[in-house]
Amino acid sequence: MTSNDLARGNPKDSAGTAGHGLSSAMALLLALACGLSVANIYFAQPLLDAMAEDLGIAPAAIGMVVTFTQIGYACGLILIVPLGDLWDRRRLIAGQIALSAAGLVVVGTASHGAVLLAGLTLVGVLAVVVQILVAFAATLATPDGRGRAIGTVTSGVVGGILLARFASGALADIGGWRTVYLVSAGLMLAMAVLLLRVLPRGAHAAMAGGSSYLSLLRSTAALFVEEPILRERALFAFLIFADLNVFWTSIVLPLSAPPFALSHTTIGLLGVAGFAGALGARNAGRLADLGWAQRTTGLSLMLMLAAWAAIACLHVSLWFVVLGVIMLDLGLQAVHVTSQSLIVAARPDAASRLVGGYMVFYSIGSAAGGIAATMVYAMVGWSGVCMLGSGISAAALLVWVINASRMQEAAGCALTPSPPR
Repeated sequence: MTSNDLARGNPKDSAGTAGHGLSSAMALLLALACGLSVANIYFAQPLLDAMAEDLGIAPAAIGMVVTFTQIGYACGLILIVPLGDLWDRRRLIAGQIALSAAGLVVVGTASHGAVLLAGLTLVGVLAVVVQILVAFAATLATPDGRGRAIGTVTSGVVGGILLARFASGALADIGGWRTVYLVSAGLMLAMAVLLLRVLPRGAHAAMAGGSSYLSLLRSTAALFVEEPILRERALFAFLIFADLNVFWTSIVLPLSAPPFALSHTTIGLLGVAGFAGALGARNAGRLADLGWAQRTTGLSLMLMLAAWAAIACLHVSLWFVVLGVIMLDLGLQAVHVTSQSLIVAARPDAASRLVGGYMVFYSIGSAAGGIAATMVYAMVGWSGVCMLGSGISAAALLVWVINASRMQEAAGCALTPSPPR
């Protein structure tokens, strides 16, 4: 079987494809690549206290580790992801992953806080390969299976986020926080070689060959003017990922301190509870294919708001936090997959630019959530963090209610007959 067969699926084996136009084998490989790549952004979250102690960074400022990674990610979304609609995606993907390995080595050998932040910024810039992989899967899939394909690949993203939190804690307990980044560098290099061998050649996107880089960037900005669904879903991305990062950036602080005093491995295990999010991601893609995108969004945002009631009971029992993690991750991933399905369906020919523009707001929201969480925790404690998180969830739900009301009014006007003249 050739690399193109792997991508599109053998016609004699249509049952074994994810989304009918994307083979199960290729979907799983893309999901694995996404998982490894996105993990690099989240390794630091259970390690913030160890990094701060090793490099002499103040506890109130250690949230900058997350922020600089997200700033790098935002830059990559703006400057690199649109290239997926212009360049050979096979080489672009493999090249980014190989360079990520170099950035991880810089982080793992950093001897000063400034070097650490520079390395993490580079890692963030290159981690946007995840969005090129998602857009790649979306364009290979058939229209009626696009949501399912995105859900499958996004499940790898969820798994990578959760594995990062557990694996980084476990490896740090064995060999220190630097071991985490050096091991990841080796895995990323191996993945780059594998993808270069198996991804279909000539996987260019739909823009004309004569398009310039500047026109590509201008067209990305223009999509926000042309596509209302992109504006709506970008706002959701900002809010839900700010909400998620409020939790994950701050949770290590109370759990690593008395009376809990948990190890990095134990704190990382908390992320395993979020595997329900991976299941929800794929199911949300199927619901989007069936036309249930708006209902799925509303119910998922309600779930995220309810999650904070459980998370606020940290000092009652850790099991409440476990329940809250499941609810928070499940709700977020359902909204995230639904959003990507809707925006790619609007303009399949601009998949990379749409996903990149959407994810810029994910990155900004994540950075804002990381900064706000550590500052609020330092000033008010865990109760303040929970108030912040629930407030963001409530704001996202309010946006959905307003949008849903407008859509109902528009549908009602369309069904109302015009008065006779």
